[in-house]
Amino acid sequence: IKLTSFAGKIRITADSREKGSLLLRELTGMDISLEIRKLDFGDYMLSDKVVVEFKTAKDFVNSMIDGRLLQQIKDLKDNIELPLILIEDLDGIYTARNVHPNAIRGMLSTITLTYRIPVLFTRNPKESAEMLCLIAKREQTTTNNHHKQHSKKPLTKKEMQEYIVSSLPGVGPALAKPLLKKFRTVRNIMNASSYDLREIDKIGDIKAETINEILDMEYGD
Repeated sequence: IKLTSFAGKIRITADSREKGSLLLRELTGMDISLEIRKLDFGDYMLSDKVVVEFKTAKDFVNSMIDGRLLQQIKDLKDNIELPLILIEDLDGIYTARNVHPNAIRGMLSTITLTYRIPVLFTRNPKESAEMLCLIAKREQTTTNNHHKQHSKKPLTKKEMQEYIVSSLPGVGPALAKPLLKKFRTVRNIMNASSYDLREIDKIGDIKAETINEILDMEYGD
């Protein structure tokens, strides 16, 4: 299914099950072409390649408990070229249900490290809508052309560094570059304390502690 801009506007397709959500309400008020229909995978289609699975903090924890989340992750990985997970209300993710924080951190690490799917975080529906529009605009204007030009070329060493760092929990491409600029090497980032990591804008206490916990956690079957 092709998804392109329409009449000069960025186009986003939302799954019909998102009807009534606060995020969809925010998108409705934006200057975009918004289509609502059933999607086979994910909740928001932003380009021919990018599909987003959207979760509020409560949704994320509930889907962990009932077993839906991992299946959704597997489906995205198997069927979508560039899947993304967007979680709204990072702080609330640890208070939504009586679930141990380590279980949540473990799931986040599984998504990013095992399935190699970036996880993005926002604070509220408005910020979520802005994030989706930003990604859609990038995909539908410049990124697709860039991807076509470079898709067959191997990653440069610099791109490899950014890729490794972006796979850390809650980091993604947006924070990978600031981390590398400050710490200079991937190894320095891995060795950084939670206190040092918090010096980077948008890496708060929870995200810094989660990164260090995942790096120190012993691997288990």
